[in-house]
Amino acid sequence: MSGRPVKHSVTLKGHRTSISLEDEFWHEFRAIASEKDMPINALVAQIDAERGMDLGLASAIRLFVLRTLKARLAALGQAHGAG
Repeated sequence: MSGRPVKHSVTLKGHRTSISLEDEFWHEFRAIASEKDMPINALVAQIDAERGMDLGLASAIRLFVLRTLKARLAALGQAHGAG
């Protein structure tokens, strides 16, 4: 994996658009969509609807991935600490 952003095509509001994300973020984003049993375009639309106008879509997706993974880690820590 190169660490350089790669363009990925998605459909948003009926139009094709590209999002530049690093492979690692794209892989995790697709895995999260799969776990949620959501099409990737539906998850992109959800994130787009929730982001502020001052935040780009690619940045919003990166933050979504980061927050999702941090929540998982916190839940794992609580599960192991409760035992």
